[in-house]
Amino acid sequence: MLIFQSVLLLLVCAVALAGLARYLNLPYPSFLALGGTALAFLPQAPTFNLDPSLTLALFVAPALLDAAFDTSLRDLKRYWIPVMSLVFIAVGITIVAVAWLLRYFIPEIPWAAAIAVGAIVAPPDAVAASAVMRKLRIPHRIGVIIEGESLLNDATALLVYRLAVSVAMGATFTGGGVALLSLAMVASVGVGFALAHILIRLLSRVTDIPSTIVLQFVTTFGVWIFAEELHLSPIVTLVVYAITAARLAPEFTPAATRLPSYAVWETVVFVLNVLAFVLIGLQLRPTLETLEASERNQYLQIAAAVLGIVIVVRIAWVSVYNRAANLKFRLFGAGWWPGNFVPTWKGSVVVGWAGMRGIVTLATAYALPAGFPYRDLALLCAVFVVVGTLVVQGLTLRPLIQALKLRDDGTVDREVRVAQDVLALVALEILEDEASETAAVLRDEFVTTEVNDIDAPHATGREARNQLRVRIVEAQRKALVKLRETAEIGDDAFHRLEERLDVLEINVR
Repeated sequence: MLIFQSVLLLLVCAVALAGLARYLNLPYPSFLALGGTALAFLPQAPTFNLDPSLTLALFVAPALLDAAFDTSLRDLKRYWIPVMSLVFIAVGITIVAVAWLLRYFIPEIPWAAAIAVGAIVAPPDAVAASAVMRKLRIPHRIGVIIEGESLLNDATALLVYRLAVSVAMGATFTGGGVALLSLAMVASVGVGFALAHILIRLLSRVTDIPSTIVLQFVTTFGVWIFAEELHLSPIVTLVVYAITAARLAPEFTPAATRLPSYAVWETVVFVLNVLAFVLIGLQLRPTLETLEASERNQYLQIAAAVLGIVIVVRIAWVSVYNRAANLKFRLFGAGWWPGNFVPTWKGSVVVGWAGMRGIVTLATAYALPAGFPYRDLALLCAVFVVVGTLVVQGLTLRPLIQALKLRDDGTVDREVRVAQDVLALVALEILEDEASETAAVLRDEFVTTEVNDIDAPHATGREARNQLRVRIVEAQRKALVKLRETAEIGDDAFHRLEERLDVLEINVR
Protein backbone atom coordinates (compact mmCIF):
# COMPACT_ATOMS: atom_id res chain seq x y z
CA MET A 1 0.00 0.00 0.00
CA LEU A 2 2.87 2.39 0.77
CA ILE A 3 4.34 1.96 -2.71
CA PHE A 4 0.93 2.52 -4.30
CA GLN A 5 0.39 5.69 -2.28
CA SER A 6 3.89 6.87 -3.19
CA VAL A 7 3.21 6.36 -6.89
CA LEU A 8 -0.02 8.34 -6.68
CA LEU A 9 1.73 11.17 -4.84
CA LEU A 10 4.55 11.22 -7.38
CA LEU A 11 2.09 11.42 -10.27
CA VAL A 12 0.28 14.34 -8.62
CA CYS A 13 3.59 16.12 -8.10
CA ALA A 14 4.53 15.46 -11.72
CA VAL A 15 1.25 16.96 -12.94
CA ALA A 16 1.88 20.01 -10.75
CA LEU A 17 5.41 20.38 -12.15
CA ALA A 18 4.10 20.05 -15.72
CA GLY A 19 1.46 22.69 -15.00
CA LEU A 20 4.11 25.03 -13.61
CA ALA A 21 6.24 24.42 -16.70
CA ARG A 22 3.32 25.32 -18.99
CA TYR A 23 2.62 28.44 -16.96
CA LEU A 24 6.25 29.54 -17.32
CA ASN A 25 6.41 28.45 -20.99
CA LEU A 26 9.24 26.03 -20.22
CA PRO A 27 9.69 22.36 -21.19
CA TYR A 28 8.17 20.03 -18.61
CA PRO A 29 11.02 17.42 -18.82
CA SER A 30 13.35 20.00 -17.27
CA PHE A 31 11.09 20.22 -14.21
CA LEU A 32 10.74 16.42 -14.06
CA ALA A 33 14.53 16.12 -14.11
CA LEU A 34 14.83 18.46 -11.15
CA GLY A 35 12.04 16.67 -9.30
CA GLY A 36 13.49 13.22 -9.96
CA THR A 37 16.93 14.30 -8.78
CA ALA A 38 15.45 15.78 -5.61
CA LEU A 39 14.16 12.32 -4.70
CA ALA A 40 17.76 11.16 -4.28
CA PHE A 41 18.06 13.41 -1.23
CA LEU A 42 14.81 12.45 0.48
CA PRO A 43 15.63 10.26 3.50
CA GLN A 44 12.27 8.44 3.54
CA ALA A 45 11.91 7.94 -0.20
CA PRO A 46 10.39 4.57 -1.18
CA THR A 47 12.39 1.86 -2.96
CA PHE A 48 11.36 0.52 -6.36
CA ASN A 49 13.01 -2.48 -7.91
CA LEU A 50 12.57 -3.05 -11.63
CA ASP A 51 14.18 -5.82 -13.65
CA PRO A 52 16.79 -4.09 -15.84
CA SER A 53 15.99 -6.45 -18.73
CA LEU A 54 12.45 -5.02 -18.84
CA THR A 55 13.49 -1.39 -18.79
CA LEU A 56 14.17 -0.91 -22.50
CA ALA A 57 10.93 -2.59 -23.55
CA LEU A 58 8.88 -0.74 -20.94
CA PHE A 59 10.23 2.78 -21.42
CA VAL A 60 11.83 2.90 -24.87
CA ALA A 61 9.32 0.92 -26.97
CA PRO A 62 6.31 3.26 -26.51
CA ALA A 63 8.49 6.38 -26.79
CA LEU A 64 10.06 5.12 -30.02
CA LEU A 65 6.71 4.23 -31.54
CA ASP A 66 5.20 7.57 -30.57
CA ALA A 67 8.09 9.46 -32.19
CA ALA A 68 8.25 7.28 -35.30
CA PHE A 69 4.50 7.47 -35.90
CA ASP A 70 4.69 11.24 -36.41
CA THR A 71 7.81 11.15 -38.57
CA SER A 72 7.45 12.65 -42.04
CA LEU A 73 9.28 10.53 -44.60
CA ARG A 74 9.05 13.34 -47.14
CA ASP A 75 10.74 15.82 -44.84
CA LEU A 76 13.39 13.30 -43.81
CA LYS A 77 14.22 12.73 -47.47
CA ARG A 78 14.34 16.48 -48.05
CA TYR A 79 16.75 17.13 -45.17
CA TRP A 80 18.42 13.73 -45.02
CA ILE A 81 22.01 15.04 -45.17
CA PRO A 82 21.89 17.30 -42.07
CA VAL A 83 19.79 14.69 -40.24
CA MET A 84 22.16 11.84 -41.04
CA SER A 85 25.18 13.96 -40.16
CA LEU A 86 23.74 14.30 -36.65
CA VAL A 87 22.54 10.70 -36.46
CA PHE A 88 25.84 9.09 -37.44
CA ILE A 89 28.67 11.62 -37.21
CA ALA A 90 27.58 13.66 -34.17
CA VAL A 91 26.47 10.57 -32.25
CA GLY A 92 29.60 8.67 -33.28
CA ILE A 93 31.96 11.47 -32.27
CA THR A 94 30.14 11.83 -28.95
CA ILE A 95 30.46 8.11 -28.22
CA VAL A 96 34.18 8.11 -29.01
CA ALA A 97 34.82 11.34 -27.08
CA VAL A 98 33.03 10.09 -23.95
CA ALA A 99 34.79 6.71 -24.15
CA TRP A 100 38.18 8.42 -24.48
CA LEU A 101 37.37 10.73 -21.57
CA LEU A 102 36.44 7.81 -19.31
CA ARG A 103 39.61 5.96 -20.27
CA TYR A 104 41.61 9.10 -19.51
CA PHE A 105 40.21 9.36 -15.97
CA ILE A 106 40.03 5.59 -15.34
CA PRO A 107 42.56 3.71 -17.54
CA GLU A 108 41.42 0.32 -16.24
CA ILE A 109 37.83 0.68 -17.49
CA PRO A 110 37.28 -1.67 -20.47
CA TRP A 111 36.84 -0.01 -23.85
CA ALA A 112 33.52 -1.81 -24.34
CA ALA A 113 32.17 -0.43 -21.07
CA ALA A 114 33.38 3.08 -21.92
CA ILE A 115 31.76 2.90 -25.37
CA ALA A 116 28.51 1.69 -23.79
CA VAL A 117 28.47 4.75 -21.51
CA GLY A 118 29.12 6.94 -24.54
CA ALA A 119 26.19 5.33 -26.35
CA ILE A 120 23.97 5.93 -23.31
CA VAL A 121 24.57 9.69 -23.19
CA ALA A 122 24.95 10.30 -26.95
CA PRO A 123 21.35 10.45 -28.31
CA PRO A 124 19.47 13.73 -27.70
CA ASP A 125 15.77 13.56 -26.93
CA ALA A 126 13.40 15.90 -28.79
CA VAL A 127 10.63 15.96 -26.17
CA ALA A 128 11.93 19.06 -24.41
CA ALA A 129 12.93 20.82 -27.63
CA SER A 130 9.56 20.06 -29.25
CA ALA A 131 7.72 21.40 -26.21
CA VAL A 132 9.43 24.75 -26.76
CA MET A 133 9.34 24.82 -30.54
CA ARG A 134 5.65 24.05 -30.93
CA LYS A 135 4.81 27.19 -28.97
CA LEU A 136 7.37 29.42 -30.66
CA ARG A 137 6.73 28.11 -34.20
CA ILE A 138 10.32 28.30 -35.43
CA PRO A 139 11.28 27.52 -39.06
CA HIS A 140 9.92 24.17 -40.14
CA ARG A 141 13.30 22.93 -41.35
CA ILE A 142 14.88 23.25 -37.90
CA GLY A 143 12.05 21.36 -36.24
CA VAL A 144 12.23 18.55 -38.80
CA ILE A 145 16.00 18.16 -38.35
CA ILE A 146 15.81 18.02 -34.56
CA GLU A 147 12.80 15.70 -34.36
CA GLY A 148 13.98 13.44 -37.18
CA GLU A 149 17.39 13.19 -35.57
CA SER A 150 15.85 12.24 -32.22
CA LEU A 151 14.13 9.22 -33.76
CA LEU A 152 17.01 7.88 -35.82
CA ASN A 153 19.83 8.60 -33.37
CA ASP A 154 18.03 6.50 -30.76
CA ALA A 155 18.29 3.54 -33.13
CA THR A 156 21.97 4.26 -33.86
CA ALA A 157 23.00 4.73 -30.25
CA LEU A 158 20.97 1.78 -28.97
CA LEU A 159 22.55 -0.56 -31.51
CA VAL A 160 26.03 0.51 -30.39
CA TYR A 161 24.87 0.23 -26.78
CA ARG A 162 23.67 -3.36 -27.17
CA LEU A 163 26.86 -4.46 -28.90
CA ALA A 164 29.11 -2.73 -26.35
CA VAL A 165 27.20 -4.14 -23.38
CA SER A 166 27.39 -7.64 -24.86
CA VAL A 167 31.16 -7.36 -25.31
CA ALA A 168 31.59 -5.87 -21.83
CA MET A 169 29.71 -8.84 -20.38
CA GLY A 170 31.95 -11.36 -22.15
CA ALA A 171 30.52 -11.86 -25.63
CA THR A 172 32.80 -11.96 -28.67
CA PHE A 173 32.18 -11.02 -32.30
CA THR A 174 33.91 -12.52 -35.33
CA GLY A 175 33.61 -11.71 -39.00
CA GLY A 176 30.73 -14.16 -39.28
CA GLY A 177 29.01 -12.54 -36.32
CA VAL A 178 29.23 -9.12 -37.94
CA ALA A 179 27.76 -10.55 -41.15
CA LEU A 180 24.89 -12.11 -39.18
CA LEU A 181 24.32 -8.78 -37.45
CA SER A 182 24.07 -7.04 -40.83
CA LEU A 183 21.57 -9.64 -42.01
CA ALA A 184 19.62 -9.15 -38.78
CA MET A 185 19.36 -5.42 -39.53
CA VAL A 186 17.95 -6.11 -42.98
CA ALA A 187 15.60 -8.75 -41.59
CA SER A 188 14.44 -6.30 -38.92
CA VAL A 189 13.31 -3.88 -41.62
CA GLY A 190 11.37 -6.61 -43.41
CA VAL A 191 9.78 -7.96 -40.24
CA GLY A 192 8.73 -4.50 -39.07
CA PHE A 193 7.16 -3.74 -42.45
CA ALA A 194 5.31 -7.07 -42.56
CA LEU A 195 4.07 -6.86 -38.97
CA ALA A 196 2.63 -3.39 -39.59
CA HIS A 197 0.57 -4.63 -42.54
CA ILE A 198 -0.67 -7.65 -40.60
CA LEU A 199 -1.38 -6.07 -37.22
CA ILE A 200 -3.01 -2.88 -38.52
CA ARG A 201 -5.47 -4.96 -40.52
CA LEU A 202 -6.20 -7.18 -37.54
CA LEU A 203 -6.71 -4.20 -35.23
CA SER A 204 -9.14 -2.65 -37.72
CA ARG A 205 -11.50 -5.57 -37.07
CA VAL A 206 -11.85 -4.60 -33.39
CA THR A 207 -14.68 -2.09 -33.07
CA ASP A 208 -14.58 -1.45 -29.30
CA ILE A 209 -12.44 1.65 -28.72
CA PRO A 210 -10.96 0.76 -25.28
CA SER A 211 -10.10 -2.72 -26.55
CA THR A 212 -8.42 -1.27 -29.62
CA ILE A 213 -6.27 1.10 -27.57
CA VAL A 214 -5.23 -1.71 -25.21
CA LEU A 215 -4.29 -3.85 -28.19
CA GLN A 216 -2.23 -0.99 -29.62
CA PHE A 217 -0.01 -1.13 -26.55
CA VAL A 218 0.04 -4.91 -26.54
CA THR A 219 1.17 -5.01 -30.16
CA THR A 220 3.84 -2.36 -29.50
CA PHE A 221 5.43 -4.41 -26.74
CA GLY A 222 4.74 -7.57 -28.74
CA VAL A 223 6.71 -6.30 -31.74
CA TRP A 224 9.66 -5.47 -29.47
CA ILE A 225 9.58 -8.88 -27.72
CA PHE A 226 9.05 -10.76 -31.00
CA ALA A 227 12.11 -9.09 -32.52
CA GLU A 228 14.20 -9.95 -29.46
CA GLU A 229 13.09 -13.60 -29.60
CA LEU A 230 14.19 -13.78 -33.24
CA HIS A 231 17.53 -12.12 -32.32
CA LEU A 232 16.71 -9.15 -34.53
CA SER A 233 17.06 -5.49 -33.65
CA PRO A 234 13.94 -4.51 -31.68
CA ILE A 235 14.77 -0.84 -32.24
CA VAL A 236 14.91 -1.05 -36.02
CA THR A 237 11.92 -3.40 -36.14
CA LEU A 238 9.75 -1.09 -34.04
CA VAL A 239 10.76 2.08 -35.91
CA VAL A 240 9.94 0.51 -39.29
CA TYR A 241 6.72 -0.90 -37.85
CA ALA A 242 5.63 2.52 -36.56
CA ILE A 243 6.47 4.42 -39.75
CA THR A 244 4.64 1.84 -41.86
CA ALA A 245 1.66 1.77 -39.51
CA ALA A 246 1.40 5.57 -39.72
CA ARG A 247 0.96 5.29 -43.50
CA LEU A 248 -1.71 2.60 -43.15
CA ALA A 249 -3.66 4.05 -40.22
CA PRO A 250 -5.76 6.60 -42.18
CA GLU A 251 -7.22 3.76 -44.26
CA PHE A 252 -7.76 1.17 -41.54
CA THR A 253 -8.27 3.18 -38.32
CA PRO A 254 -11.61 5.02 -37.90
CA ALA A 255 -11.71 8.55 -36.55
CA ALA A 256 -13.62 7.47 -33.46
CA THR A 257 -10.63 5.33 -32.47
CA ARG A 258 -7.85 7.61 -33.64
CA LEU A 259 -8.74 10.69 -31.58
CA PRO A 260 -8.93 9.00 -28.16
CA SER A 261 -5.90 6.81 -28.92
CA TYR A 262 -3.77 9.92 -29.59
CA ALA A 263 -4.81 11.34 -26.22
CA VAL A 264 -4.04 8.07 -24.44
CA TRP A 265 -0.62 7.74 -26.06
CA GLU A 266 0.30 11.30 -25.12
CA THR A 267 -0.66 10.55 -21.53
CA VAL A 268 1.28 7.30 -21.44
CA VAL A 269 4.45 8.91 -22.78
CA PHE A 270 4.13 11.58 -20.08
CA VAL A 271 3.71 8.93 -17.36
CA LEU A 272 6.70 6.98 -18.68
CA ASN A 273 8.83 10.13 -18.48
CA VAL A 274 7.70 10.60 -14.89
CA LEU A 275 8.50 7.00 -13.93
CA ALA A 276 11.89 7.09 -15.67
CA PHE A 277 12.99 10.18 -13.76
CA VAL A 278 11.60 8.77 -10.51
CA LEU A 279 13.36 5.41 -10.91
CA ILE A 280 16.70 7.01 -11.70
CA GLY A 281 16.33 9.45 -8.84
CA LEU A 282 15.58 6.66 -6.40
CA GLN A 283 18.54 4.64 -7.68
CA LEU A 284 20.90 7.59 -7.36
CA ARG A 285 20.76 7.84 -3.57
CA PRO A 286 21.82 4.25 -2.76
CA THR A 287 24.47 4.50 -5.48
CA LEU A 288 26.06 7.56 -3.89
CA GLU A 289 25.79 6.03 -0.40
CA THR A 290 27.74 2.91 -1.38
CA LEU A 291 30.68 4.94 -2.72
CA GLU A 292 33.53 6.11 -0.54
CA ALA A 293 34.03 9.85 -0.23
CA SER A 294 37.09 9.96 -2.49
CA GLU A 295 35.51 7.69 -5.08
CA ARG A 296 32.28 9.69 -4.96
CA ASN A 297 34.14 12.93 -5.61
CA GLN A 298 36.02 11.35 -8.50
CA TYR A 299 32.82 9.99 -10.06
CA LEU A 300 31.11 13.37 -9.73
CA GLN A 301 34.04 15.09 -11.45
CA ILE A 302 33.96 12.53 -14.27
CA ALA A 303 30.19 12.93 -14.68
CA ALA A 304 30.56 16.71 -14.87
CA ALA A 305 33.30 16.32 -17.49
CA VAL A 306 31.08 13.95 -19.51
CA LEU A 307 28.28 16.53 -19.41
CA GLY A 308 30.63 19.21 -20.69
CA ILE A 309 32.05 17.14 -23.53
CA VAL A 310 28.57 16.01 -24.64
CA ILE A 311 27.47 19.64 -25.02
CA VAL A 312 30.70 20.82 -26.66
CA VAL A 313 30.89 17.98 -29.20
CA ARG A 314 27.40 18.67 -30.55
CA ILE A 315 27.94 22.42 -30.84
CA ALA A 316 31.32 21.88 -32.48
CA TRP A 317 30.00 19.44 -35.08
CA VAL A 318 26.99 21.60 -35.99
CA SER A 319 29.35 24.56 -36.43
CA VAL A 320 31.68 22.53 -38.65
CA TYR A 321 28.76 21.32 -40.76
CA ASN A 322 27.45 24.88 -41.12
CA ARG A 323 30.82 26.20 -42.26
CA ALA A 324 31.33 23.31 -44.70
CA ALA A 325 27.86 23.69 -46.25
CA ASN A 326 28.18 27.45 -46.67
CA LEU A 327 31.71 27.16 -48.08
CA LYS A 328 30.62 24.57 -50.61
CA PHE A 329 27.64 26.73 -51.60
CA ARG A 330 29.80 29.81 -52.16
CA LEU A 331 32.51 28.00 -54.14
CA PHE A 332 30.57 25.41 -56.13
CA GLY A 333 26.90 26.36 -55.91
CA ALA A 334 23.94 24.50 -54.43
CA GLY A 335 24.23 21.12 -56.19
CA TRP A 336 22.81 18.09 -54.42
CA TRP A 337 24.38 19.34 -51.20
CA PRO A 338 23.54 21.64 -49.51
CA GLY A 339 20.90 22.22 -52.18
CA ASN A 340 18.36 24.97 -51.64
CA PHE A 341 18.51 24.60 -47.86
CA VAL A 342 21.77 26.28 -46.88
CA PRO A 343 22.03 26.34 -43.06
CA THR A 344 22.03 29.73 -41.39
CA TRP A 345 24.12 30.56 -38.35
CA LYS A 346 20.98 31.24 -36.29
CA GLY A 347 19.51 27.86 -37.16
CA SER A 348 22.82 26.15 -36.41
CA VAL A 349 22.98 27.80 -32.99
CA VAL A 350 19.52 26.46 -32.12
CA VAL A 351 20.24 22.96 -33.47
CA GLY A 352 23.55 22.85 -31.61
CA TRP A 353 21.97 23.97 -28.35
CA ALA A 354 18.91 21.69 -28.63
CA GLY A 355 20.81 18.61 -27.45
CA MET A 356 18.82 17.75 -24.34
CA ARG A 357 18.88 14.12 -23.23
CA GLY A 358 15.86 12.33 -21.84
CA ILE A 359 14.03 9.07 -21.34
CA VAL A 360 16.20 6.93 -23.66
CA THR A 361 19.37 7.86 -21.78
CA LEU A 362 17.73 7.15 -18.43
CA ALA A 363 16.24 3.84 -19.57
CA THR A 364 19.44 2.51 -21.12
CA ALA A 365 21.45 3.43 -18.02
CA TYR A 366 18.98 1.66 -15.75
CA ALA A 367 18.92 -1.35 -18.09
CA LEU A 368 22.62 -2.09 -17.60
CA PRO A 369 23.02 -5.58 -16.08
CA ALA A 370 24.12 -5.89 -12.47
CA GLY A 371 27.59 -7.19 -13.36
CA PHE A 372 28.39 -4.41 -15.82
CA PRO A 373 31.82 -2.82 -15.15
CA TYR A 374 31.53 0.54 -13.41
CA ARG A 375 27.73 0.46 -13.52
CA ASP A 376 27.50 3.07 -10.74
CA LEU A 377 29.63 5.46 -12.77
CA ALA A 378 27.51 4.88 -15.87
CA LEU A 379 24.32 5.58 -13.92
CA LEU A 380 25.78 8.74 -12.41
CA CYS A 381 26.97 10.01 -15.80
CA ALA A 382 23.53 9.40 -17.30
CA VAL A 383 21.80 11.34 -14.53
CA PHE A 384 24.31 14.19 -14.75
CA VAL A 385 23.94 14.49 -18.52
CA VAL A 386 20.13 14.29 -18.52
CA VAL A 387 19.60 16.72 -15.66
CA GLY A 388 22.39 19.02 -16.81
CA THR A 389 21.22 19.31 -20.41
CA LEU A 390 17.55 19.63 -19.49
CA VAL A 391 18.26 22.36 -16.95
CA VAL A 392 21.09 24.27 -18.68
CA GLN A 393 19.92 23.89 -22.29
CA GLY A 394 16.22 23.17 -21.80
CA LEU A 395 15.51 26.23 -19.67
CA THR A 396 17.52 28.55 -21.91
CA LEU A 397 16.37 27.31 -25.33
CA ARG A 398 13.26 29.50 -25.42
CA PRO A 399 15.13 32.74 -24.49
CA LEU A 400 17.78 31.82 -27.05
CA ILE A 401 15.23 31.40 -29.85
CA GLN A 402 13.58 34.67 -28.89
CA ALA A 403 16.92 36.49 -28.78
CA LEU A 404 17.80 35.20 -32.26
CA LYS A 405 14.35 36.34 -33.49
CA LEU A 406 13.70 33.13 -35.39
CA ARG A 407 10.24 33.00 -36.94
CA ASP A 408 8.05 30.36 -38.48
CA ASP A 409 8.61 30.22 -42.24
CA GLY A 410 4.95 29.29 -42.86
CA THR A 411 5.72 25.95 -44.51
CA VAL A 412 3.05 23.96 -42.71
CA ASP A 413 0.44 26.72 -43.00
CA ARG A 414 1.00 26.95 -46.75
CA GLU A 415 0.63 23.20 -47.13
CA VAL A 416 -2.53 23.28 -45.03
CA ARG A 417 -4.02 25.92 -47.33
CA VAL A 418 -3.07 23.91 -50.42
CA ALA A 419 -4.69 20.81 -48.96
CA GLN A 420 -7.80 22.77 -47.92
CA ASP A 421 -8.22 23.99 -51.49
CA VAL A 422 -8.04 20.43 -52.76
CA LEU A 423 -10.52 19.22 -50.13
CA ALA A 424 -12.92 22.04 -51.04
CA LEU A 425 -12.79 20.99 -54.69
CA VAL A 426 -13.49 17.39 -53.68
CA ALA A 427 -16.57 18.55 -51.76
CA LEU A 428 -17.76 20.67 -54.65
CA GLU A 429 -17.46 17.78 -57.10
CA ILE A 430 -19.84 15.75 -54.96
CA LEU A 431 -22.24 18.63 -54.32
CA GLU A 432 -22.43 19.63 -57.97
CA ASP A 433 -24.11 16.31 -58.72
CA GLU A 434 -26.78 17.11 -56.14
CA ALA A 435 -29.55 19.58 -57.00
CA SER A 436 -31.36 19.32 -53.68
CA GLU A 437 -31.77 22.02 -51.05
CA THR A 438 -29.55 19.91 -48.79
CA ALA A 439 -26.66 20.23 -51.22
CA ALA A 440 -27.16 23.97 -51.42
CA VAL A 441 -26.93 24.24 -47.62
CA LEU A 442 -23.76 22.17 -47.49
CA ARG A 443 -22.05 23.93 -50.38
CA ASP A 444 -21.18 26.98 -48.27
CA GLU A 445 -20.39 24.75 -45.33
CA PHE A 446 -17.58 22.82 -46.99
CA VAL A 447 -16.07 25.60 -49.07
CA THR A 448 -14.32 27.21 -46.10
CA THR A 449 -10.73 27.79 -45.12
CA GLU A 450 -11.14 25.99 -41.82
CA VAL A 451 -12.63 22.52 -41.84
CA ASN A 452 -13.23 22.56 -38.10
CA ASP A 453 -15.41 25.69 -38.21
CA ILE A 454 -18.44 23.80 -39.52
CA ASP A 455 -21.68 24.47 -37.70
CA ALA A 456 -23.72 21.73 -36.10
CA PRO A 457 -26.33 20.09 -38.37
CA HIS A 458 -29.73 21.77 -38.50
CA ALA A 459 -32.66 19.88 -37.08
CA THR A 460 -34.48 19.87 -40.45
CA GLY A 461 -33.15 17.33 -42.93
CA ARG A 462 -30.43 16.20 -40.57
CA GLU A 463 -30.22 12.64 -41.90
CA ALA A 464 -29.91 13.73 -45.51
CA ARG A 465 -27.25 16.28 -44.74
CA ASN A 466 -25.27 13.92 -42.55
CA GLN A 467 -25.26 11.21 -45.21
CA LEU A 468 -23.93 13.72 -47.69
CA ARG A 469 -21.40 14.97 -45.18
CA VAL A 470 -20.11 11.43 -44.67
CA ARG A 471 -19.61 11.01 -48.42
CA ILE A 472 -17.71 14.29 -48.60
CA VAL A 473 -15.49 13.52 -45.60
CA GLU A 474 -14.62 10.08 -46.95
CA ALA A 475 -13.69 11.58 -50.33
CA GLN A 476 -11.69 14.35 -48.67
CA ARG A 477 -9.81 11.84 -46.54
CA LYS A 478 -8.78 9.89 -49.62
CA ALA A 479 -7.64 13.12 -51.29
CA LEU A 480 -5.67 14.09 -48.18
CA VAL A 481 -3.90 10.72 -48.08
CA LYS A 482 -3.02 11.09 -51.75
CA LEU A 483 -1.54 14.54 -51.12
CA ARG A 484 0.78 13.04 -48.53
CA GLU A 485 1.67 10.05 -50.68
CA THR A 486 2.63 12.34 -53.57
CA ALA A 487 4.71 14.49 -51.15
CA GLU A 488 2.67 17.63 -51.90
CA ILE A 489 2.22 18.05 -48.15
CA GLY A 490 4.16 16.78 -45.17
CA ASP A 491 3.01 14.89 -42.10
CA ASP A 492 2.58 18.03 -40.01
CA ALA A 493 0.00 19.46 -42.40
CA PHE A 494 -1.51 16.01 -42.90
CA HIS A 495 -2.09 15.37 -39.20
CA ARG A 496 -3.50 18.85 -38.65
CA LEU A 497 -6.16 18.35 -41.32
CA GLU A 498 -6.70 14.71 -40.43
CA GLU A 499 -7.67 15.74 -36.90
CA ARG A 500 -10.22 18.25 -38.28
CA LEU A 501 -11.74 15.63 -40.56
CA ASP A 502 -11.85 13.17 -37.65
CA VAL A 503 -13.78 15.64 -35.51
CA LEU A 504 -16.21 16.33 -38.35
CA GLU A 505 -16.69 12.65 -39.08
CA ILE A 506 -17.46 11.86 -35.45
CA ASN A 507 -19.99 14.72 -35.30
CA VAL A 508 -21.89 13.64 -38.40
CA ARG A 509 -21.83 9.93 -37.59
